[in-house]
Amino acid sequence: MVSRGFAAEPPNVVFILSDDHRFDFMSCIEGCPEFLKTPNMDRIASEGAVFKNAFVSTSLCSPSRASILTGQYMHHHRVVDNQRDVPVGTRFFPSDLQSGGYNTAFVGKWHMGHDSDEPRSGFDYWASFLGQGVYHDPTLNINGKQNSFSGYTTDVLTDLAIDWLRDRDSSDKPFFLYLSYKAVHYPFTPAPRNQGKYKDEPIDYPETMANTERNYRTQPNWVRNRRYSIHGIDHMETGAFDNDPVPDFDDLYHAYAETVFGLDENVGRVLDYVDQAGLRDNTIVIYMGDNGFELGEHGFYDKRDAFEHSIRVPMLARAPGRIAAGTIVEEMVQNIDVAATILDVCDVQPSKDVQFDGRSMRPLWEETAESKQALADLPWRDHLLYEYHWEWNFPATPTTLAIRTDRFKYIYYHGVWDQNGFYDLKTDPHERHNLIDVPAYQQQITSLQNQLFDELQTSGGLALPIRPPVGERLGQRKLPR
Repeated sequence: MVSRGFAAEPPNVVFILSDDHRFDFMSCIEGCPEFLKTPNMDRIASEGAVFKNAFVSTSLCSPSRASILTGQYMHHHRVVDNQRDVPVGTRFFPSDLQSGGYNTAFVGKWHMGHDSDEPRSGFDYWASFLGQGVYHDPTLNINGKQNSFSGYTTDVLTDLAIDWLRDRDSSDKPFFLYLSYKAVHYPFTPAPRNQGKYKDEPIDYPETMANTERNYRTQPNWVRNRRYSIHGIDHMETGAFDNDPVPDFDDLYHAYAETVFGLDENVGRVLDYVDQAGLRDNTIVIYMGDNGFELGEHGFYDKRDAFEHSIRVPMLARAPGRIAAGTIVEEMVQNIDVAATILDVCDVQPSKDVQFDGRSMRPLWEETAESKQALADLPWRDHLLYEYHWEWNFPATPTTLAIRTDRFKYIYYHGVWDQNGFYDLKTDPHERHNLIDVPAYQQQITSLQNQLFDELQTSGGLALPIRPPVGERLGQRKLPR
């Protein structure tokens, strides 16, 4: 039995966010490549909880990060792409933590407003960089001043986070640290100490990677066409005049795994400091990815779409005395649940003018009578919604709206002359067979379609924004060979 009243004082929270980390590239998860080891992520899992079905509501950096900080769907917070700043007046949940007596810090990748690294409301300490940042020798805006650093960026960010934990102001206050890594974002760049670590390891290529009739017979046309876009397998090194910066697939895959390994090393450094500083017993550590990532699935190396490897993310949490070691959470959770969860475990009330789309995940890991009653009064979600709006910068992926239950997924593609998607995740976990035209499923398809549009309409999610083109357009498409 885990008691919510384990600690008399408010808990500290360390929230670690990675970029484009697949849910299955942790060695504590079934399906992880055998050669990849992530002992520190595994440590969080064994000492706390694994959320086996964690998802994002939009699989794109800026919208997903905005959903984490606001607890809202993209159609509510209105951060719809990676190019533009956050709408004026947007409130992030760390502001509520500040009001509740917390000392707050943000370290790392912000990436809401591509050309801005300015400090944001809700954080007492700020250390960030422009846009995607770089993997080596970063320049960071620290509380309004530019500072240059030498070294591997993942290591540098960890150094800054630990320094803040050690030297933070108002040390008598509980703290909230948001550590946001650039890794594992493309171009996958491992730390020099790890480069080549996995270069000779065999790759288990995804079943849906091959350009075969079997893989594409029932899929929408855009899925196969995306193979030839900047985010497709058949866009890689197909000729001497392509000037394509993407390496061959094997190099890409191995570099991704090596970058994950370096990320795990730094997660371990944070855990070690928390433990050695005597903070372990009253500090909640949450690890999460901002998006999934396809490494060959359907011929892609990207996210954005509503297939499983795009929308599923890793999520782990350790909270001694609050989360029992070895807890497995099976329910479907989303990035929109993070804000409500952290405020709940910190016993801080959200601002009255903010409406969360998500809810606290605390009852899912607790065995208290209070939590059981909360789930009895309001059962956990039995489905989730997904939304992505077509980008001028990356035009290969159409506007996508989806609803997913524990077994079925319906995907609606807006603005293209194509067919929609319907998949049975139990019999077809790789989403190879689109059942949208199968007569036996038509009633179920219609029901999910109606539910999707009813819920989006009720919450204002059908007003799709059109934005002026901003930034570089990577719309080139190679012809099939």
